[in-house]
Amino acid sequence: MIEDIKKRALHRASILEGQLRGVTRMIENEEYCMDIITQSRAIQKSLESLNRLLLENHLRTHVTHMFEDGGEQREQAVEELMKAFQFDAK
Repeated sequence: MIEDIKKRALHRASILEGQLRGVTRMIENEEYCMDIITQSRAIQKSLESLNRLLLENHLRTHVTHMFEDGGEQREQAVEELMKAFQFDAK
């Protein structure tokens, strides 16, 4: 994993853990539903940010090598990317 991306991904995961604990407390305390939803949506955005970092790392490392290798490796890379975006490769 690229060191800078790893550092940022771990930081984002730590933030997500805290956000999720906060939502759990909000539910336990029966806070206003719209406030909980707002926090839940913030978690979804944070998770998307983490996914972008992980995808960037995958593209810069594994996919680059897989395309250079060609053949079945290239096809596997394409299938993985299609799956990552929830498209069928076939």
